[in-house]
Amino acid sequence: MAVDEDMAPKKKKEPTENEKRRMKIVPGSLMKAEMRPGGGDARPSDGDQVIYHCTVRTLDGVVVESTRLEYGGKGTPIRQVLGKSKMLLGLLEGLPTMLKGEVAMFKMKPEMHYREVDCPVSPPSSFPQEDELHFEIEMIEFSKIKVVSDDLGVIKKVVNEGLGWESPREPYEVKARISAKKGDGKVILSNTQGEPYCFTFGKSEVPKGLEMGMGTMTREEKAVIYVTNQYLTESPLMSLVEGFDEVHFEVELVRFTQVRDMLGDGRLMKRRLRDGRGEFPMDCPLHDSLLRVHYKGMLLNEEKKIFYDTRVDNDGQPLEFRSGEGLVPEGFEMCVRLMLPGEIALVTCPPDYAYDKFQRPANIPEGAHIQWEIELLGFEMPKDWTGMDFPSIMGEAEKIRNTGNRLFKEGKFELAKAKYEKVLREFNHVNPQDDEEGKVFVDTRNLLNLNLAACYLKMGECKKSIEYCNKVLDANPAHVKALYRRGMAYMTDGSFEEARDDFEKMMKVDKSSEPDAMAALQKLKQKKQEVERKARKQFKGLFDKKPGEIAEVGTHTEESSTSENQRKDDQVDSDGIEEEALLQGAGAVNAPRVGWFSHLWPTGRRLFSALGFQRCTIL
Repeated sequence: MAVDEDMAPKKKKEPTENEKRRMKIVPGSLMKAEMRPGGGDARPSDGDQVIYHCTVRTLDGVVVESTRLEYGGKGTPIRQVLGKSKMLLGLLEGLPTMLKGEVAMFKMKPEMHYREVDCPVSPPSSFPQEDELHFEIEMIEFSKIKVVSDDLGVIKKVVNEGLGWESPREPYEVKARISAKKGDGKVILSNTQGEPYCFTFGKSEVPKGLEMGMGTMTREEKAVIYVTNQYLTESPLMSLVEGFDEVHFEVELVRFTQVRDMLGDGRLMKRRLRDGRGEFPMDCPLHDSLLRVHYKGMLLNEEKKIFYDTRVDNDGQPLEFRSGEGLVPEGFEMCVRLMLPGEIALVTCPPDYAYDKFQRPANIPEGAHIQWEIELLGFEMPKDWTGMDFPSIMGEAEKIRNTGNRLFKEGKFELAKAKYEKVLREFNHVNPQDDEEGKVFVDTRNLLNLNLAACYLKMGECKKSIEYCNKVLDANPAHVKALYRRGMAYMTDGSFEEARDDFEKMMKVDKSSEPDAMAALQKLKQKKQEVERKARKQFKGLFDKKPGEIAEVGTHTEESSTSENQRKDDQVDSDGIEEEALLQGAGAVNAPRVGWFSHLWPTGRRLFSALGFQRCTIL
């Protein structure tokens, strides 16, 4: 009989190491006497940072060690995190009983301090481990904190919450008021008045630990960041001073400028000059939004010549364009897509993301680095199809598909793919109401799947192309265009027999497709011969050597120039993509270079047979 999950006994949660330690406490081994009452009702709990002075005495009053100056200590209180820091068992049990400002005496048996079995804290030299001792504790303060580094070397305490959620990171530009104190309270740096300290995040312009803590802060937040000496690196902010066990940084994050390395290599940089309205990135433009921008373009040369300004050269009218349609240079659009309405940004762009791959104005030389100052005035969200009737939906779908077809013909296959995918996603929520609408819907969906197959083929992703062809052929195995597209993908992938089957099936199901099929079969024959030639060259001499001799396998491939059969008509098919372009481009520059062995598998056995290697055995 199956056991109900609710009735099955639940596995007990394993106790933590500290819980196991507490189980060892024997009654009478830890006694507490309150010497001065504290204030409030709150007591520290696991995860809280506690700051306290501690003086250890023998039972007859002799001071063993202390944090206080008057008893020979450094005057620096102890700072620990309950449940995370390594501490004596007596303190682990006693500190959570205290109030802020309270002074208490804890009488501890040896097993509650350094004589505990497997005590995680090493005793100081000449410490009386075997003695029963008094621990006088003054609880200075305790608070909730954020552990920044796992070793507790960097800890942050929030004083005033900040605004928003975004925190600075490399390579943001940061303005902050920063003061610093030693653990004993001595001020070593003060920046409470005047201009804030400015630095670039990630450039080692502040100590490492301080930067780690500030990386968790939000705009206008105030915090204390506790940094131990291993994180106090040399920086322009402050020099290293010997004898610093830790530094407490009081920080007010005044503001930070969002700087984005768009490509990760420092070439395309977006720097926010003026904040926009709303929350990043929720209020940034979506794909297919209609954007309105003013911009000023400048050549990054010695003259820094301004080559276009919408406010001057466009009669003061902003530029309007729809995102995702390739109507502006790629670097321009990438950065605008990460702007908020009202934001002004300075964009530095390399040639390959500016005008070297876009229609270049006459006054911009080839290879020019560009800087744009862009103001996003606003944008309109893409039209929501919810509540639209079927004809309106299909009209919108056709507009987007036509845009995708234009992008395909311009060679912008990624952008075209995004258009087709958008419509297919929307189609998941479209429900035709009758057979006529159903036929229109299915036909359009098939065209979109075939468009995607063509995009993936041009991008060299043959398996994805075959996958989208199969979506059509699973419902209609005699779909001529799907057979053709899949055959082209098989051919590019080196699956020649599968490609032949598809091209021959085309002619069987539709005689009018014979010219296309025959042209494809001719291309297939040429491609197969090319692979066989390469294979022969690779294995030339491999089987001609006598036993014991080593044969060298050729490593270079020869490029064969095969003449293409040109068709007289350059007709665009119903899905808006020219089959001749696919035929001419199969396996060409848009597909990734495929090694000879990839072409041999899985057709390798047939090729080896054609080369006369049927009886060869690899030992």
